[in-house]
Amino acid sequence: MNPIYSAIYTLGTKMTVHSSKVLGCALGTVMWNSLPKRRKLAIDSIQRHLGVSHNEAAVIAKKSFMHNCRSFLEIFIVPQVDKKFIEECIIEGSENALDAFVAIDGPVIATTAHMGAWEVMAGLLGEIGSVGREAQPLVVVRTNKNENLNKLIFKLRGARGASVLSHRNAVFGVLRSLKKKGIAAFLVDHNTKRKEAMFTDFLGETAAVNSGPAFLALRGKAIVLPTFLVRNEQGGYTFIVERPLNTEELEGTREEKLQQITRFYTDAVERVIRRYPEQWFWMHNRWKTQPKPGDFILPRNDNEA
Repeated sequence: MNPIYSAIYTLGTKMTVHSSKVLGCALGTVMWNSLPKRRKLAIDSIQRHLGVSHNEAAVIAKKSFMHNCRSFLEIFIVPQVDKKFIEECIIEGSENALDAFVAIDGPVIATTAHMGAWEVMAGLLGEIGSVGREAQPLVVVRTNKNENLNKLIFKLRGARGASVLSHRNAVFGVLRSLKKKGIAAFLVDHNTKRKEAMFTDFLGETAAVNSGPAFLALRGKAIVLPTFLVRNEQGGYTFIVERPLNTEELEGTREEKLQQITRFYTDAVERVIRRYPEQWFWMHNRWKTQPKPGDFILPRNDNEA
């Protein structure tokens, strides 16, 4: 790794939860005032998809900018996520959420979103994801075009023991891990290319959803487990584990099963966004890829939303 990026790594790992909050809010304010197009995109998107007034949308959007900047800075906190950090900074959002996560017997596809402290999730997964398992936990991410920056990001995300894989060549690594009852984590809320997409409703508008995790879960006979790490009023984080989906219990054709899984984790992301709208990445053009005439659009399951 380039000496400059090595120095950034060394300095960055001195970041604390408090300093990431202070710097993140300051940087978020700067971005809010200097990026009018992104500001407008976020406000319009919130107003359209949450059905709130322009003023309410603006308040949520500004908080979102601050939370998003905190998220990027929190990558430097990942090396600190040890047992002591978990005990002091992480609250379980549901009864025994951490124990429930660890206790799942079988391969797991953990799905999450650009929500709250999603970078810290890599550290949490690395710390607890190998307990009772043969395989090292995996975090599947998109790569950065800057090679040195990419090395820095991968080093930070893998600092607590998780193996970080590029989404472009992750298939065989994930399947090998699932055969050993491993855990592989995916971000499933970003816009995706048509060839990788399954079109379905997301927050009231058709969106392209990455069906890759669904394919791997079905192929690896895995449990699909929506997990999120959001910030709380106590200054720390709340770990949320939703109910799991056992892909071996699904009925229907292979395509119908893929649709059920994709809809399952899309519903989970939508639920957590509606609960914590200010912590999601609204400045991203989530609905950019749209279906063409004749494309299949997966109907939502209103009982799950």
